[in-house]
Amino acid sequence: MNSPVAPGTASAVLTGLAPIVSPATVVLILGSFPGVRSLEQQQYYAHPQNQFWKILQAVWPHHPLPMGADSYPEKKEWLLDRGLGVWDVYAACEREGSLDSAIRAPVANDIAGLHLPRLAAIAHNGGESFKHARHTRTLGVPVHQLPSTSPANASWSFERKLAAWREVFDAHHLL
Repeated sequence: MNSPVAPGTASAVLTGLAPIVSPATVVLILGSFPGVRSLEQQQYYAHPQNQFWKILQAVWPHHPLPMGADSYPEKKEWLLDRGLGVWDVYAACEREGSLDSAIRAPVANDIAGLHLPRLAAIAHNGGESFKHARHTRTLGVPVHQLPSTSPANASWSFERKLAAWREVFDAHHLL
């Protein structure tokens, strides 16, 4: 398991999480790289102030999202049942803290290597991820930039983020 590096020390090489995908994945959501809390818990979007799970629940209000400390396996199934996949553009990097601006020496994931037969779109969660749009466009599906669900993206209200995310899912008939 990766651990945070103390301030003032050399950055350690951190390794990301495995993708959450299935042959039924229609929209692949790509973040940049998991934050400290996500790496510690080995769970995507584990920071309680990240709005990822809250936004998805608001998109599908009639499908309750599993909650609780031990609910991550059920959350992954919930994502897959909606036609969603989750991964990051970076497989590894050096970084102190959780901010994308602190990412150094990133190593890209092999997104094309996922071989998702029903893939209809890529949705980049935030600007750092969207920097890789020129690569994801080579997969031959629409590529969308979504507002980051990170607590660092305080300039967008929850409602504005939700509307943008809902629009992408609706465009690909996931609603």
